[in-house]
Amino acid sequence: MKIYWIKAQAPLRVLALVKHLGIEAEFKEADLMAGELKSPAYARINPNMKVPTLVDGDIVLWEASAIMAYLCIKAGSDMWPAHNPAEQVEVLRWLSWNDCHWAPAVAPFYFEHVVKSTFGMGPPDTESLASAVRDFVRFAKVLDTHLAGRAHVACGRLTIADFQLASMATYWRVSNMPLENSPNIVRWIDGLMTLPAWSNPWPEVHARPADATPS
Repeated sequence: MKIYWIKAQAPLRVLALVKHLGIEAEFKEADLMAGELKSPAYARINPNMKVPTLVDGDIVLWEASAIMAYLCIKAGSDMWPAHNPAEQVEVLRWLSWNDCHWAPAVAPFYFEHVVKSTFGMGPPDTESLASAVRDFVRFAKVLDTHLAGRAHVACGRLTIADFQLASMATYWRVSNMPLENSPNIVRWIDGLMTLPAWSNPWPEVHARPADATPS
């Protein structure tokens, strides 16, 4: 099994799950600066030219939520409730909510404070973030209310919904996300940080050959 990744939110949740479930995999960090994600070789396995991508024999998957479900099935983990339709629906609700509401609300803060800093794109645009606060607060209230009295997002236990949603806000402090009125979200994120796989999801990076290409 190979997993292509970079240090970003979507690969984070996949890599954390791999480590948490103890799955053996070969991790291939894509070289953004060299344009590896846009290479013809990589585009053949992921036409979106993004990460993560999983290659396991003849199976090629992109999209983090699909990869996480596959990994759970492979490991026999109920973090994706493959044999419980009612729980599947509950997890899917939160995966969908993340993609449609939470991720777009969180993304501007992550981009301005983390992505721009990482790639030397200049200082945060605080004016653009001021206009993003309303949607962030709106959807943070939904999640914070749901997490009141709960340790996890769905099914009363750790699931891939936790990893999906938390990856969008794990860097909330450095991103200056307005969570000061969302104590349940902060408690939930801090709780996940006690998991070794979540607090340190990244593979150990070794030097790559100069001519390395996806295969």
